[in-house]
Amino acid sequence: MSNTSMKVSVIGTGYVGLGTAALLAHLGHQVTGIDIDNQKIEQLRNGQVPIHEPGLDALLESVKGNLDWSTTYDSVAQADVVFICVGTPPGKDGTPDLQYVASAAEKLAPHLNGHAQVIVNKSTVPIGTGDYVQRLLEDHAPGYSHERHRVVSNPEFLREGTALQDSLYPDRIVLGGPPDALQIMARLYAPLIEQTFTPPASAPRPETYTRPAVVNTTLQSAEMIKYAANAFLALKISFANEIAGLCERVGADIEEVATGIGMDTRIGRRFLNAGAGWGGSCFGKDTAGLISAGREHNYAMPILQAAIDVNTRQRQVIIDKLIRHIRSLRGKRVTVLGMAFKPDTDDLRDAPAHDLIARLNQLGATVTAHDPIAMPRAEREWAHLTYREASSVQDALHRADAVIIATEWQEYRDLDWSALLPSMRGRVIIDARNIIRTPLDAHVEQIGRDAPAALPITR
Repeated sequence: MSNTSMKVSVIGTGYVGLGTAALLAHLGHQVTGIDIDNQKIEQLRNGQVPIHEPGLDALLESVKGNLDWSTTYDSVAQADVVFICVGTPPGKDGTPDLQYVASAAEKLAPHLNGHAQVIVNKSTVPIGTGDYVQRLLEDHAPGYSHERHRVVSNPEFLREGTALQDSLYPDRIVLGGPPDALQIMARLYAPLIEQTFTPPASAPRPETYTRPAVVNTTLQSAEMIKYAANAFLALKISFANEIAGLCERVGADIEEVATGIGMDTRIGRRFLNAGAGWGGSCFGKDTAGLISAGREHNYAMPILQAAIDVNTRQRQVIIDKLIRHIRSLRGKRVTVLGMAFKPDTDDLRDAPAHDLIARLNQLGATVTAHDPIAMPRAEREWAHLTYREASSVQDALHRADAVIIATEWQEYRDLDWSALLPSMRGRVIIDARNIIRTPLDAHVEQIGRDAPAALPITR
């Protein structure tokens, strides 16, 4: 262990917790991952990663000498820094549920000792949660000292599917809390801030990357930065989808429009892709969380509510396009390609495909679904839906009346449709991700554009 190495406990081994543990272990720290799920901890001890994230299994294997896994909080006693990386699911009114954060704080508190320790909220939490955790520590830590036990907000900005790159080469590191605690965090992240670590083989350092910006701020500002960032990206996606609907009516092409406005450096091209809308665990939860915070302070947030409404509407737009071509869906075979909310992950939370399958069930269609990665997880989490799992894309399209492309997996981008179409009974393709680029002998409906392709943009 090097002179700069620190001892770290990471509570929660989901997407954020595993990524945090792997990153810190790769930076040379001694890390213990904690989870109350015995089965998950046994999997990790046996080298099995319970989630799909490209490169994560290789990174965890390479740093196993710096990693330990536990179902108890004993490691907290020796930790310099303790990360809380548990879930904060939304309630019925959109308010984030903090029961898991509270439970983690209450369980770690008795293990705090006499030396300076920093407790880090890595989970996405409402503004004021840092103060709440501080109070829980005061109430449950026998040896609590305000001078020695500090709470910091250090939100994550990871994208599932590219989490390793986002962790190792971030745009910025946001740290909110008292100055003495931020100094400890600066020591913890020094190899990351200075980019002095050796890049792992699974995530090479980009040639143009230099180092991240570091934003030191208050607890409340750090908590707000996370919510505001995700809400703004959600707004961009909903804006693109709203403009796409108008493009279809006036004969414009959303791909050309998005490219044109994205060249403005004040706007940027990213997150202007029209399609099935956002999904996953962040955008919907965080926009609803901000609206909930506004409601708590008697402050309306109509722009964010409109973004949610547009995103919800977009899923019905896809069904409407399907009905336009084949009228009644009762008794028809409809294939859904893609179940995960985005490619390169098996995460099914708020996936557009879920709502599409549910609506197709209601309309009497017989549904076949396929996903390169997420089908085993869907079998557990989507047991309430009725669909047939397809063993391959070819199997999924056999005798289908129509197909909906719900996730832009590379496998689907590379499909040879001319070879696949003859096996279908109908020839209706609802390309909800605008990935088909060549003309087909089929009825292809895309979002905000005439299929199959836009004119090239010249520079």
